[in-house]
Amino acid sequence: MSSSAEKKDTPHYHGHRDRLRARFVENGADSLQDYELIELILFMAIPRRDVKPLAKTLLATFGGLPELMNADINALTRIDGISDNTAIALKTITTTAHRAMKQDLMKRPVLNNWTRLMDYCQNTMAHETREHFRILFLNKKNEMIADEIQGSGTVDHTPAYPREIMKRALELGATALILVHNHPSGDSRPSQADIDMTNTIIRAAQPFEVKIHDHIVVSRGGYSSFKNMGLI
Repeated sequence: MSSSAEKKDTPHYHGHRDRLRARFVENGADSLQDYELIELILFMAIPRRDVKPLAKTLLATFGGLPELMNADINALTRIDGISDNTAIALKTITTTAHRAMKQDLMKRPVLNNWTRLMDYCQNTMAHETREHFRILFLNKKNEMIADEIQGSGTVDHTPAYPREIMKRALELGATALILVHNHPSGDSRPSQADIDMTNTIIRAAQPFEVKIHDHIVVSRGGYSSFKNMGLI
């Protein structure tokens, strides 16, 4: 076969893929647009298709890169062209990033790494569509020894069980806690129910000398700290 025939049979997007990979390697991620980064991920999952339109569709559908990368698999597969394998590829990238951030915080005094901790909470919870109640368990040095989701609820409510929280704290040997939950509404201001729940947990912790350092409410618009607001 002649070289001209081979060139004719080669899909047009092959050259684009090579150029995009080269830009990423030579100039770094900052040289690429958001949709181009998504293209790089899609290249690995969809080897025989021009994925630029799909990358742009994904960003437009979900509203941006954070929303896309935190979307669940069911929402992703509702997009035409996104198979289970492709959705899993996208979620694997997000999950790996979250795990790396978590491991970077473990066994460190989190009160001295507050900005990093808030980045972690924002990345893992801000774009969830349901409320989740998370507990960060700390030892006497205020090092994080565990990070667990205590409960999940609806779009505007998550149950919290003070007795179970204290039981788990004692099992782990934790002497302090940071409570975290998200508001899918986008408003991080704590509700009266949030305040009442926090006070109930504080009272439950007192007999066991477990300190509640803070309660953080996370949303797409930012976060609120009970301690900074004078609520703890």
